[in-house]
Amino acid sequence: MYDQPEMKKYIRQLNKEPGHLFYEMEKYAEINNVPIIETEALEVMLQILEAHNSKRVIEIGTAIGYSALCIANHLPEAKVVSLEIDEERYNTALSFRNKSDLVSQTEFILADALDDTLSLDDHPLFDVLFIDAAKGKYEKYFNKYTPYLKQNGLIITDNVFFKGFVINPEKSPKRIRPMVRKIHSYNEWLADHPSFSTRFLSVGDGLAVSKKV
Repeated sequence: MYDQPEMKKYIRQLNKEPGHLFYEMEKYAEINNVPIIETEALEVMLQILEAHNSKRVIEIGTAIGYSALCIANHLPEAKVVSLEIDEERYNTALSFRNKSDLVSQTEFILADALDDTLSLDDHPLFDVLFIDAAKGKYEKYFNKYTPYLKQNGLIITDNVFFKGFVINPEKSPKRIRPMVRKIHSYNEWLADHPSFSTRFLSVGDGLAVSKKV
C-alpha cells in the first residue's frame, strides 16, 4: 500500500495547486484548529464546477476564505459570494483575500446566513450553492438558498459523512451525537427529496451533489 501523505503530495504536484498563499492558509487552519475542506473533496468539487461551467457561487460558511479563494483561483471567470457569522474568521478571511489577486472575484459578507432579514435578492442568480457551515443547520441553509439558484443549479454539501459516524449516529461520541443525528437526518431527507437528484461521494469527509429535477 502506498504512503497516503506522499501520494497526496504527489497528486498536488501533478495538479500544480495550490500556490504559496493556500499553503499558508492550510498551515493557519491546522495551527488554529479551523476546519477547511479536505484536499480530495476540494479537487472533486473544483472539477465539478469546471465541468458545470459555473460562473456564480454562493457559499455558506467562509471560515478563513480557503474554499472561496480556491474556487476563484481555479475558475478565473467565476464570482464567489460567501457568508460568515464569526467576525474573527471573517476578518482573517479578508486578510488572506487581500494578499491575493482575487479581490474582484470574491465578496465576503459578515452575517448570520439564517437571519430572516438577510436577502440576496439584489444579487444575480447563482449557478452553485456550496454549504459548509453549521452541520446541524444544513437543511435550513438548503431551503433558504436554493431559491437563489438558476435553473439546473447545483447544491454541494460538505462533511455529509462526518468521519463515518453518520452510519450509526448512536455509536458516535455523546458530545457530538446530536449533530451527527442531524447530519444523518439531512442525508436521508436529501436522498428522498422529490425535487432534487443527489449523489453522495466518498471523498474527503463526504460530499453530496444535488441538482433540481
